[in-house]
Amino acid sequence: MKKIIHLYTGNDGESHFEDIEIPLKEKIGNRQESKPLDAKSIIFRESEGKKTSARHNAPRRQFLIILGGELEIEVGDGTKRRLVTGDVLLAEDTTGRGHVSRTVDRKAVVVPLD
Repeated sequence: MKKIIHLYTGNDGESHFEDIEIPLKEKIGNRQESKPLDAKSIIFRESEGKKTSARHNAPRRQFLIILGGELEIEVGDGTKRRLVTGDVLLAEDTTGRGHVSRTVDRKAVVVPLD
């Protein structure tokens, strides 16, 4: 299982976090893989320095894979999660009040799914 962070909009219109697991298929040699997921494109993104965004929604359903640096996300109830190298976020809060992002020299891959 690969653990990832899920960012979604709850029935209250606020963004929330939950930890979810992506099942991995049977081990083949020294590796395990998930089932394939359809993706529309891939975007490489680098952000230099510290930056705080205004509250916003994810622009589309997408994976965000942190390659370096740090990203902090704050949801409606004030809960914050810090993402570091190797973390994966599934962003699906495309409606509601959204979330706030704070970056520290972040390097990431964005994989739109819709």
